[in-house]
Formats: sequence, structure tokens, C-alpha cells
Amino acid sequence: MQSARAPRPQPDPDTRQLRRVALSGLLGTAVEFYDFLVYGTVAALVFGELFFPQADPAVGTIAAFGTFAAGYVARPLGGIVFGHFGDRLGRKSMMLLTMVLMGAGSFLIGLLPTYDTIGVWAPVLLITLRVVQGIAIGGEWGGATLMVVEHVEHAERTRGTTHRRRGLWSSFTQLGAPLGSVTSAGVVTLVSMLPDDEFRSWGWRVPFLLSLVLLAVGLFVRLKVAESPLFTAAKQAPRTPARRPPLAEVLRRPRPLLLACCVGIGAFTAQALLTGFMISYAVDHGYTRPQVLIAVTVASCAALVVLPVASTLSDRVGRRPVVLAGAVASAALAFPVLALVDSGSPGLLILALVLGQGVAQSTMYGPLGALLTEMFGTHVRYTGASIGYQMATLVGAGFSPVIASSLLAAYDGSSTPLSLLLCGSAAITALTVWRLRETHADALDSPAHRLDTPAPEGIRS
Repeated sequence: MQSARAPRPQPDPDTRQLRRVALSGLLGTAVEFYDFLVYGTVAALVFGELFFPQADPAVGTIAAFGTFAAGYVARPLGGIVFGHFGDRLGRKSMMLLTMVLMGAGSFLIGLLPTYDTIGVWAPVLLITLRVVQGIAIGGEWGGATLMVVEHVEHAERTRGTTHRRRGLWSSFTQLGAPLGSVTSAGVVTLVSMLPDDEFRSWGWRVPFLLSLVLLAVGLFVRLKVAESPLFTAAKQAPRTPARRPPLAEVLRRPRPLLLACCVGIGAFTAQALLTGFMISYAVDHGYTRPQVLIAVTVASCAALVVLPVASTLSDRVGRRPVVLAGAVASAALAFPVLALVDSGSPGLLILALVLGQGVAQSTMYGPLGALLTEMFGTHVRYTGASIGYQMATLVGAGFSPVIASSLLAAYDGSSTPLSLLLCGSAAITALTVWRLRETHADALDSPAHRLDTPAPEGIRS
């Protein structure tokens, strides 16, 4: 007679909730990067003629100023707005709102009439939706990441364990970046195989309309997520009547915020130059668009492995040495990576992006979620982490493609200035990490994380 199998042990409620929170962060960041990369790729292919025809000077002005503002300047504003309400009203409600705004904005872009149909209102509506998306993205990452980190902290306190795993669990939010890249590259590659006239008439809309599926799945998961236990406890604690708004608290002593901004510049510069900018750069150097998209996809798959490994390692040896190792690797690989790209070989192009993006950049980027959230106390964590992250995005990913394009034009297409740009941004990250205080072994809201303590929080003494 066959013996009955023992029932499988069920995870405790804290573990189940933590898994839901981690999945919700992964989906949110995936939607963010999917929307961002789909827009960038499709815009390079057809948006110029569909929404910004050169015949109308007014449209040209709108495109010049509106596209830049929509892409990056709106993000820090979103960090301020959603950070304020997230620190005052709660994390969960802001996470739901940011996901709805991101997904709905992308879906509506897929429904927009073009310039030939409604004239100048077409680019106006397009840029308006991008501004809304930018504001939503500005609040998305901070809320998703600190929800994971704060749930991990609560679970570890409940169990009485001293083994911190905030880096490992927060890496799920960071994994949304390569996952969104892989998804967007795959979808755009498929629709770009359509006949040219069909792609220009309706095919370009498909990637935007598909974001509604990601939105539905993300909302389903996030509705099941509980509010952050640390925020709930802080909300119930006695408060002093004179407590300032979260932004005022952060700006009152700005050194942690400045460090949070600078530590991510290396990762975001490498990300911008080796993904979006690399598509146009490699195509100009003889590669076909499918070859470049394949290389970006392979590099993103490599990042799916490196990100959690680097984040887990940061739980064991510290955030500082791991991020520093990524910055040093990025600087050391800058010239070899561009030389491999310039070789004209599709295989070497894949190798270049795997080394630069999949390995070096991911090593810098992986621990950032835990690192930035550990630099601020619970009552200002959403605001501080969001603004720091989005300002790093603005400087690293927003300005670096513009600078890179100018350098290419000034130096007759030489890749040397691009390598120097990668080296310089990695150096900023390395120098910033050197000034940071190690926080991986501390409990959240220890004196090192509070903005009202005499010691400069987040600073290495």
C-alpha cells in the first residue's frame, strides 16, 4: 500500500505577501521600460512623418521642446508629487495610480489620430500623454522598490533574523528593466516585419495597444498587495505638530539626496548609450535594425541573470563594493566595447552589449534599489528615493544621448568621445560610492537613516 505523501509546507503570510509585492514591483518596472523603449523605437521609425511633419514650423517647435520635457524633465516632478502623497497617504494607492497612468497613456498613444487627420492637435496630444507618462514613471520606481524593501524588513523583524535580504528581494523591481527591454524589442521586431505600408498605417499601434494587457496583469497583482507595514507603523506613531512636508525634510539637509542622484549616473548613462542610442549608432555603422535589436535582447537576457546575482552579493559583502566593482568594470570596458561595436561584426556587437550592458551596467544597477531606499527614513523614503533615482535618470539617460550625438558630430563620428563619456559617468558613480556609508547590515530607520540626526545620514564618516 502506497504511503500518503506529507502535505507540502505552506509559506507563512509574510512570505506570501512579500512574493506578491516583489511581483508587483517587477511588473510595474517592466511596464515602465516597455512603454519607454517602445515609444523610442517606434518614434525613430515612423513618428517623424506621422506626427511631426517638417512642413509645419509650429509642429517643429512643439517637437523640439515637448519631446525632451515629456521624456525626462517630467520624471523628477512625478517623484516629488507621488513621493509627497506616498509618504503622507500610503504607498499602495500611489503604486496603483502610477501603473494606471503609465499603461493607459501608452494604450491611448496607440489610438491617437495622426497629423494628417487632426493637424497640430496630433503632436499636442502625443506630447501631453508623454508628460503624463513621465510624471507617472517618476513615482513608479520609488513606490515599487520601497514597498519591497519595507515588506522584507517587516518579515525579517517578525522572524527575528539578522540576515538581511533587501538587496535580493529589491532586485525583482530592477529586473523589470531588462524584462521590459526584451518584451519591447520582441514586439517591435515582430510588427516591423509587416509590409511597410501596413506598418505605417496600423502596425506601429500594436505595441502600444498591447500595454493594456500588461496593465491588467499588473493591477490584478497590485490590488492583492497589502500596505507597507513600516509605513502603517510610522503613520500610527505619535507625530510632532511641526513636522515639515517630505520634500522640505529632504531638502533641509540635501547631502543624501545629492549622493542618491550621483550614485546612479554611471548606470543610467551606460543604459542609455548601450540600448536606445546604440540602435541608431549601430545602424549608422552598417548593422541592420534586426541585428541591433537581437544584440540588445541578448544583453537584456544576460542582465536578467547578473542583476539578482549582484544584488544578492550586495546583501553579503555590502552595496558599496558591488556598485564600485560595476563602475570600475564599466570604465575599463568602455573603449573595448565601442571598438567591438565599430568592428562591423554582428557577433562582436552582441559580445559588446553583453559585456557593457548585461554585465557591467547591471552590476551597478542591481543594488541601487536597496541602496537608495536605505538612505532615507520611512517618513521621507518615497520622496527621497524617488527624486534621487529620477534625477540620476534625467542626468544619465536624459542628457547623455544628446551629448553623445553632439560629440559624434564634432569628432567626425569617432567613438572615442563616447568611450570617454562612459568612463566619466562611471567615475562619478565610483567617487560617490566612496563617500557613502555602508547600510546593508543596518535595520531600516536606524539612526543612520533618519534625517533628523546630527550625523550626516548616508555619508561615510
